[in-house]
Amino acid sequence: MQTVSCPSCGAEVKFRSHASVMAVCEYCNTSVLKDVDAVQDLGRMSSVLEDYSPIQIGASGVFGGRQFSVVGRIQLRYAAGVWNEWYLLFDDGQTAWLGDSSGLYTITTARDAGGPLPSFDALEPGRMESIGAERFMTSELRTAQCVGGQGELPFKVGEGWQAKVADFRRGASFVTLDYSDGPAPAVYNGLSVTLDGLKFQLLRDEDQIQRSAGRYRGKLSALDCPACGGPIKYLPGMTANLLCPACRTRIDAAGPEARVLAAGEKAAAVPTSLELGAVASLNKQEYRVIGFMVRRDDEGARWTEYLLHGARSGFSWLVETEEGWFRANVMEEWPDWHWTGADTATFDKVAYEKLYDYRATVVHAAGAFNWRVAVGDSARVYEFKHNQVRLSAELTGEELTWSRSTPIPTDQVKAWFGAAFHGELSPATPKEVWVKGRYGIMAKKFIMIMLVLNAIPVLFAFRSAFVPTLLGALAVYLPALFLDFTDKDDT
Repeated sequence: MQTVSCPSCGAEVKFRSHASVMAVCEYCNTSVLKDVDAVQDLGRMSSVLEDYSPIQIGASGVFGGRQFSVVGRIQLRYAAGVWNEWYLLFDDGQTAWLGDSSGLYTITTARDAGGPLPSFDALEPGRMESIGAERFMTSELRTAQCVGGQGELPFKVGEGWQAKVADFRRGASFVTLDYSDGPAPAVYNGLSVTLDGLKFQLLRDEDQIQRSAGRYRGKLSALDCPACGGPIKYLPGMTANLLCPACRTRIDAAGPEARVLAAGEKAAAVPTSLELGAVASLNKQEYRVIGFMVRRDDEGARWTEYLLHGARSGFSWLVETEEGWFRANVMEEWPDWHWTGADTATFDKVAYEKLYDYRATVVHAAGAFNWRVAVGDSARVYEFKHNQVRLSAELTGEELTWSRSTPIPTDQVKAWFGAAFHGELSPATPKEVWVKGRYGIMAKKFIMIMLVLNAIPVLFAFRSAFVPTLLGALAVYLPALFLDFTDKDDT
């Protein structure tokens, strides 16, 4: 470990990794560049927006049997939102990055290219690419700006530094190509992880998160719509992309002051089965409806998607359609789907057959979201089904995502939300209509069919065929009479 004095305020700045070339002073946010025997003041780095992430500098964990510590962070903003990249230092001196986006976590480590790589401009989400000797599907293309930093970092970075990255997925594994330093990308292997799986220690607890979320070191932004003054409920630092329910104004709240992205106009009230702010108890955890959007397909059919957030479980969805209710979650591990025209997707060794293929367009949205949403946004949707489970791929020009959904009875949704549920309960399945003598009626129909089929043998051999036919008819009709005698209307 190397300790230097901040050129601006004189406070101690520690470099734990020999690979780190820059650190951000904890007290004055000055960016400190480590030189051989001296340090340089690079100016002040913007403070990171404290969000709902439980990770913090100094937290530790285990990955691949090796201990690591969190020593740095950069916060990046792109067209759809903001995410964190945490810089990890392992006890053996190796380093890695922990991506942290809306409660989904990935660890990436540097690797060799293994062969020629595609140019950034040639990439397209949903298309297969060769990375070394393996094939991956392009999942996301991002051009992001650095908006803040903390701790020590392995390269010189400041406000306005641009990251240009492409992600590729196959199952639970993925590869990231980082084009930030030029046309020849750096290559990183990735793996989806969970905080429990990493055996994290010294994470922020819920009280710490609630006290600090949305703050810029001493500053707290409470939000009323800048356009109409109406209140907007949201999670500071977690859902910074807002749509005013009253006037449809699009707002960016990922800063000390709310910024209007696009002015709106007075919106007619859209009736929904679940109101914004409705709270449900699912599996002994509290979830809140923080946003919703109404979408339409090519044929005009509409459905409503409600974004839920739980303090411990992150984001999930409830989807209300003409077919009923579904609960959906974004998939960390992807199905095997080789190209967008394929009629089968395989997940966990189960084949899912294509059910629908359509374009979904947002026609109304309100509340808070963890990415930017606007009326008119559209995506190509591919739905697959096996038994009651559905897998859905949503493809845009920048991203491909997968979600998994299962049907939920309407009365279960009602039980979860109680008085906050304003939808219609599905009618009970009607009982079979009771008809007096129904078994006799069925027996008579069967006997008539039997006589028709045996008409020719009876006609030409009446004496030999009549008795067997009569006995067969009695064998059908007499039991039917007994059933009618014992049958009663229990409705």
